Amino acid sequence: MNTALFILKRLIASKKYKNNISAPINKIGIISIALGMIVMLIAVATGIGLQKEIREKIIAFNGDILITNFDSNQSEISVNPITLNSTIDRILAQDKRIKHTQPIIKKAGLIKTASDFEGVIVKGIDKHFNWSGFDSYLIEGKKPDYSKEKSDDILISKTIAQRLQLKVGDTCNVWFVREDLNKPPLVRRWAVKGIFYTGFPDIDNALVLSDLRQLQKINKWQTNQVGGLEVFIDEFKNIDYQGKELYRLLPSEYNVRTVKESYPYIFEWIALFDSNIFVIISIMIIIAGFNMITALLVLILEQVRLIGVLKALGSNNGQIRKLFLYQATYLILKGLFWGNTIGISLLLLQKYFGFVKLNPENYYVDRAPVYLNIEYIVLLNLGVIFLTYFILILPSYIITKISPVRAIKFD
Repeated sequence: MNTALFILKRLIASKKYKNNISAPINKIGIISIALGMIVMLIAVATGIGLQKEIREKIIAFNGDILITNFDSNQSEISVNPITLNSTIDRILAQDKRIKHTQPIIKKAGLIKTASDFEGVIVKGIDKHFNWSGFDSYLIEGKKPDYSKEKSDDILISKTIAQRLQLKVGDTCNVWFVREDLNKPPLVRRWAVKGIFYTGFPDIDNALVLSDLRQLQKINKWQTNQVGGLEVFIDEFKNIDYQGKELYRLLPSEYNVRTVKESYPYIFEWIALFDSNIFVIISIMIIIAGFNMITALLVLILEQVRLIGVLKALGSNNGQIRKLFLYQATYLILKGLFWGNTIGISLLLLQKYFGFVKLNPENYYVDRAPVYLNIEYIVLLNLGVIFLTYFILILPSYIITKISPVRAIKFD
């Protein structure tokens, strides 16, 4: 019995067998698995990459959570300050999920040059600002140093620099409207220390970074008064819970708003990527599964007579089914090998050379980002193997319907 199964196994792997009608069908099965894997890898890597890139870009300039004064002001502009005190420090210090906090002030202003002007939002930051998430967006100049005396250096976006024809080292006048409209606007002459570019229109079209102490003086606030506190947490997936927890712990005069609440349209849009990825993976597995079913059925039908002989010699259905399933699994693994090799190679080329460009006005990035992680690659491969093998179990039962007597006569 074992000898007969060995003969069948050797026959399936033989050169003569590979010239049979099943040979092109098997190749189609391998190609479908490989193409499916390539598409799934690209869909997952670029989908997660785009989510991650957009999310990190927004968080780098806004933090995960913003703590402000609890008032009716719904704009970005800091109107009523919050006072930094030991109560806030104690609450934030006790939470181990908070990895960084930084004070900010936002104020509307107008940059005026000799030939043009531009409305902007000036964001005041200090020495505690988290530059680590900002470095990749600085394209010219240097980061200003706000750790010493009050600085006149500012950072502007590439968009504003082009509109106003400003370069690193240039100076410009920034005008601020007073609370008393009967008084003339305040004017500050600041120097462009660096230029950044994010590809995110909401940021590039208006944001200017300056020394927080400059805005405190303009607003006539004390040194412990700021517009808000930006909070960075260790895990973005906990942001909703963390926002509610801070809102519960902080005194009633403080408001807490997560970045998801500040940019709901962005996060609702990128959340759709998960559905798209799921649909693509499902379609690819179904297509690959049906192709493998076809390959398995052709494989079985070509060996009907031999199956009959094996049954007549005492081989049971389970043993014969396993042999054909093992052969189908070999085809699956071969397809996965080529799919992973080609797919990962394409993703690495995109990651390091960025051949596929995107319109930042629509996607908030200028090229398709790639996120490669060994965990999801392994899970994808295991998922394809398991689901495809599961799909093949049912058609393999056709072997149990083959009668030894009729099969031996089969031609």
